[in-house]
Amino acid sequence: MILLTFNVLNIQAEAKNGVQISDEERLKITEDNTKAILRILDIHDIKASFFVEISISEKLQNLIKAISSKGHEIAFYNLNSNLQEIEEVKKNIQDLLEKQVRGIRQKDYKLPQENLKSLEFNYVSNIDNADILFPFKRLKRDTEINEEDGLSIVPESISPYSQLPYNDFVFQILPMNYYQSMVFETLKNDDFVLIYLNSWQFTDFKKYRFDIPFYRSLFSGKKMEDKLDALLTWVNEHDMATSRMKDYIF
Repeated sequence: MILLTFNVLNIQAEAKNGVQISDEERLKITEDNTKAILRILDIHDIKASFFVEISISEKLQNLIKAISSKGHEIAFYNLNSNLQEIEEVKKNIQDLLEKQVRGIRQKDYKLPQENLKSLEFNYVSNIDNADILFPFKRLKRDTEINEEDGLSIVPESISPYSQLPYNDFVFQILPMNYYQSMVFETLKNDDFVLIYLNSWQFTDFKKYRFDIPFYRSLFSGKKMEDKLDALLTWVNEHDMATSRMKDYIF
């Protein structure tokens, strides 16, 4: 099973040469990038899970409704929000969608699992930092979903052959034919492959002059759209099963 997920969050980098990019502009970039992702998913009739960053969720209500109306899952990405903030946003978004938000993803700032359970989350999908050296730092990882403190803990996927993780950076850098082979071989060994990408990777960095490392701007923007399109074309051509996170877990 392929679990395709997207983190919807504003790019945090400063602009180059002292140019100011306002919070409103950053939000618009995030919205436009997410709409581009939705268009590609629509073309291939594939459903995914969208982890929307807590602090911008209520500013993206129309986008969240559009994502949900197309049959995709809405979950949360916790950048640095506290428990009270998460509880309030979760309630408001659930009222907006008239359905429960089951999942949450965290990276640097991680709340205790018992606190997340108290907010009636059902699963946690934590991720690690992905930089240019990251693929060489960890060569072993649990690949099974475990139950802890009443929550389903979903690990990041890693290729048992290349030992590369399926994070945002690896997708952006690897040639698509190599990435496809990695997915195919992993599914021979594991029950699922969890893929995650960030909405900001679809930014046109020639148009928006953010100060980011050169290797992070490679194959971004339209090239990321083309890579995602190529992956989903391959998935459908080979009749590979895909699922939203909540459907696969429950």
